[in-house]
Amino acid sequence: MRIFVNPELKLQHYYRMVRIDKKTLQDLEFPTVLQQVSDFCITEPGKAAVMAIEPFKDSEEIAPELHRVKEFSASFDSDNRIPNHGFDDISRELHLLNIENSLLEIGSFRRLNSLCNTTRDLLAFFRKYKEFYSGLDEFSSEVSYNKDISDQINAVIDRYGEVKNTASQELNAIRKRLTVVKGQINSSFKRALTRYAKSELLDEIRETIVDNRRVLAVKAMHRKKVRGTVMGQSRTGSIVYIEPQDTLEFANELSNLLYEELEEIKKILKELTEFIRPFRETLGSYQDYLSYIDALYAKARYAAEIGGNLPVLTKERQLHLIDAFHPLLLVSNKKIKAKTYPQTIHLDPEKRIIVISGPNAGGKSITLKTVGLVQLMLQSGMLVPIDPMSECCTFGRILTDIGDNQSIENHLSTYSYRLKKMNQFLKKCKKDTLFLIDEFGTGSDPELGGALAETFLEVFYEREAFGIITTHYTNLKLLANELPYAVNANMQFDSRSLEPMFKLHLGEAGSSFTFEVAQKNGIPYSLINRAKKKIERGKIRFDRTIANLQKERSKVRKTAASLETTEKKAREETQQLQEINDKLQQKLESYQELFDSNVKMLTLGKKVNTLAERYFNNKKKRELIDELVKLVMIENSKRKKIHPKKKRVVKAKKKKLEEEVEKKVKVIRQKKKKEKEEAKKAPPPKPKVALKIGDRVRMIDGRAVGTIDSIEKNNAIVNYGMFTADVSMDELEKV
Repeated sequence: MRIFVNPELKLQHYYRMVRIDKKTLQDLEFPTVLQQVSDFCITEPGKAAVMAIEPFKDSEEIAPELHRVKEFSASFDSDNRIPNHGFDDISRELHLLNIENSLLEIGSFRRLNSLCNTTRDLLAFFRKYKEFYSGLDEFSSEVSYNKDISDQINAVIDRYGEVKNTASQELNAIRKRLTVVKGQINSSFKRALTRYAKSELLDEIRETIVDNRRVLAVKAMHRKKVRGTVMGQSRTGSIVYIEPQDTLEFANELSNLLYEELEEIKKILKELTEFIRPFRETLGSYQDYLSYIDALYAKARYAAEIGGNLPVLTKERQLHLIDAFHPLLLVSNKKIKAKTYPQTIHLDPEKRIIVISGPNAGGKSITLKTVGLVQLMLQSGMLVPIDPMSECCTFGRILTDIGDNQSIENHLSTYSYRLKKMNQFLKKCKKDTLFLIDEFGTGSDPELGGALAETFLEVFYEREAFGIITTHYTNLKLLANELPYAVNANMQFDSRSLEPMFKLHLGEAGSSFTFEVAQKNGIPYSLINRAKKKIERGKIRFDRTIANLQKERSKVRKTAASLETTEKKAREETQQLQEINDKLQQKLESYQELFDSNVKMLTLGKKVNTLAERYFNNKKKRELIDELVKLVMIENSKRKKIHPKKKRVVKAKKKKLEEEVEKKVKVIRQKKKKEKEEAKKAPPPKPKVALKIGDRVRMIDGRAVGTIDSIEKNNAIVNYGMFTADVSMDELEKV
């Protein structure tokens, strides 16, 4: 992709454009979108670039542009944010460079230098972070940067906007002499000031500046006593301003040197201008490049404003918009904090024409404009407010007929204009065309206009064009129902409240709810009945059938939503019950294993107890040992040798169990530690009463009360009546 030299950048130079009629762009309010995008630009050339944007055709050209905008959007939240791309417009400088013997001023060179530095920084940044900004780096790599321009300007002009002393030998010599002369002026003036001040010839202010020269403030009565040139006097005439004779000669030399300095600077700037002149195309390409970067920046900022996303670009002829918002409506509703309703629309070769019907103010036109504007923005390299899983293709032409198009200048009625528009459609409509028609067939006799509209629709259908139309005509609804690759759709309408739901439903035609809306708006019921009698019963029955179908569809949809919610809850509850059941099963298995182990241990214990009792009675040690060995052998014979793999599994289970036990022990320890800390913080226990024989006592936290019969060391014999107990004194408290 080549950068074109043009101070007023036109982005269409970069791409092969789609031929879009200006009326189509206006119908879809595309210029308004461009205006909103341009508001985010930070340079005037950038704004001009955005306002010149037009949609282009080839997806191979659209995709890189969209990816560059996506990369710019991602940079806003990145640590490696794209550096500043601001610059001053150099259109005037480029114009002057085209004029022979022209001279650029210091300010112009500073603007050119800033432009070069900004371009250099951006190119270096994209090269450094090309892994993150591959699209921007690829585009930027075609900009040829020449450092000679900036180097030469920096060699002549410093960062404060002054010509450097080293710009030429003559300038350096002049400025050195200027420094000497200024020093001589100051010295001679100080001497004159001191001399006349001692003579009390000067006013209180002593000195001032007149015409950039230091002068003495001499009292008017003494002006003849001071040698020099009178430069002026005060308003009252009491003070005369005199330049001393001692400094006059040096001042004249200073004026000559300043003139020589100015002439030398002009000469240097002239040489610098001539050096820069051959690079005017390069400088123009830098401005074009930065203007394009500014346009990308504005697109990215606008995408953030409207929640723009990059859909899936497909070469297949299909358009699947999921949750698509009208960008302008979204922005305006955002300001007033109102809700914006998205639409989901699908067009493909099997369903290439959609006929939308339904009541007025239900959102048909907005849906139509949403599809058209989103497609225009996408083909202009802008991120659009749709779900990122949407799939979009490109169209070679986009044709629209939206709104009341009476033309007073050409003396055309609405219907005449629409016929003229249809004639253009018939000439231009092809396989790669997207057509959008609002209120198709209106403006003439309903039956005659409807028949003509039906014929037009058949032609568009035969040419395999994609399109969306809105209509109230029954014959167009019937045609859409009969054509295999066309489909009816309706904007949902609440039959009870008679309020629009702003939701598109594909698959069935919509009722206009003509009489219902009229009744809601206060038209007497008697008049509505009279109107019903004036039209054919078949039409009323057809419209009523459509309305009833919509009601049934609404009920089915609500029921389906309710069933789906119920099913989801049931699945969640089933999963929870399954988890509980699994846990209970595990616990039961653990308890069963524990029970079997305990029974086994009890049986074994009984056998050992029997052997012990027998040994107690007969004292036969050898017999006891034989029986014990026999018992051990029997028990070992019951044990199964564990396979190594199973052994590993058992070990793993054992390890897991040990870890769980360790965790529980850790929790218990932490709990005990916490209890100890709380116990330390608790107030000290009350002093314990010394116990003696005969005292009535009980165990700490116990209920039974007894009497101390005797005390030995730290233990007491407590008599509870039926029995006595030997209890530690520390465990007793006095009752």
